[in-house]
Amino acid sequence: MEFPFMQHALAAAIISSVVCALLSCWLVLMGWSLMGEAVAHSILPGIVLAHIFGLPMALGAFVFGMLAVLLIGGISGGSTLKHDTSIGVVFTSLFALGLVLISRTPSETHLTHILLGNVLGISQQDLLQTAGLGLATVAVLLALRRSFVLLAFDKVHAHTIGISSGALSILLLALLALTTVTSLQTLGILLVVAMLVVPGATALLLCRRFGQMLAVAATSAAVSALIGVYASYWLDISTGGSIVLAQSGQFALAYLFAPVKGMIPRLRQRRQRPASDRVSPTRPIDTFLDVKDPA
Repeated sequence: MEFPFMQHALAAAIISSVVCALLSCWLVLMGWSLMGEAVAHSILPGIVLAHIFGLPMALGAFVFGMLAVLLIGGISGGSTLKHDTSIGVVFTSLFALGLVLISRTPSETHLTHILLGNVLGISQQDLLQTAGLGLATVAVLLALRRSFVLLAFDKVHAHTIGISSGALSILLLALLALTTVTSLQTLGILLVVAMLVVPGATALLLCRRFGQMLAVAATSAAVSALIGVYASYWLDISTGGSIVLAQSGQFALAYLFAPVKGMIPRLRQRRQRPASDRVSPTRPIDTFLDVKDPA
């Protein structure tokens, strides 16, 4: 690509998508996909307030992301409401607050850029910020990879060997907030939710070991970013939407044709087996990973 802004856009899109993809592996396995949506929507008022007071957008977004996590935990722990109900109350309330603040705050930042991203308008400074936050997130995820895997599969065993599941959960949620900030300008609030779920779901269908899952999710996200940026430039369509659609297309192919867990191979195997040998299908988690070897 000849133009610097296209180079910046492609680099930012790949970084954001890969970071989201790595984190999505844990979110999918732990059933925290809705939490990712909650954090992504809850940072909107933080962005607006940061703009009003002349503070970095990333700071406001991170603070409100963590505030959402604390509010969800407090409401769930201090009432009889279920966790998903608390998530729904918190993120819709904070998102509504953000919309109200935007409607009353004169700004050159368009609402569509906050919600849907504006990767083609990213500057070199924005790219450096995205790269720095993304690198920090990936470094923590990989450094504590074994502990996070134990948290996802066996909290009792993790506690037995001295790992604090509560502290790890808080750290993972903090990384979720940081990842949302990293991907904000590239994908926007609405579309970052998809990249926090779809790459991990795609890799889960294709892999049986967690190390493979991380590699497949990251590669799939990078390919989606490449396709999405080129498609948005040449076809004049939404960049974030193009990236998510490219990722969704890969998920559809994995869902249909994955060698073991794909729908078509499973239907073929079911037809080939005698009726007496047919058993109820196992859950994805039962066929996914040998917990004794979290690497």
